[in-house]
Amino acid sequence: MTSDPIVAPITMIEGFHLAQLVDDFLELIDTSRDSGDPAIERLTPSPYPDDPDSATDFAASTRGDLLDRRLADARRMREALSAVAGRGEPLEHEALDTRDVLIAADDVDAWLRTLTAIRLVVATRLGITSDEQSSTDGRHDVYDWLGYRLELLIQAADEADADREL
Repeated sequence: MTSDPIVAPITMIEGFHLAQLVDDFLELIDTSRDSGDPAIERLTPSPYPDDPDSATDFAASTRGDLLDRRLADARRMREALSAVAGRGEPLEHEALDTRDVLIAADDVDAWLRTLTAIRLVVATRLGITSDEQSSTDGRHDVYDWLGYRLELLIQAADEADADREL
């Protein structure tokens, strides 16, 4: 049985920017795996913070697989976004036009994981340690916006699940 896709409305400019963030995330994972980048460290936390040897062994045995899964998830998300962000930056008169991104039911978890991971990267780059932090720096708005998109996707997935149960 195939489930209907989840419909996620998004403005053209939001789709463009979200696609850019996913592209940047793909590049980060692809090029910074072993660089000691704090964002990569945040995406691959160690269960042994007080034991450096065990932490190193754990990272050596799991980091590659975890980052490969994050890459696969982000690629699935980027593919779905290509329908609204495939032509590059929208023209000014179409920037606020809304389009529907169709997210296959099997891809929802990949989207949730990717949005969360991108949000972690942004938080790491900006030094955000809690959702209660605020800043006059406009970059903090990206973090909040990603949380908003994540919340909308969770609501859409919950509604789709409720509809399937009827």
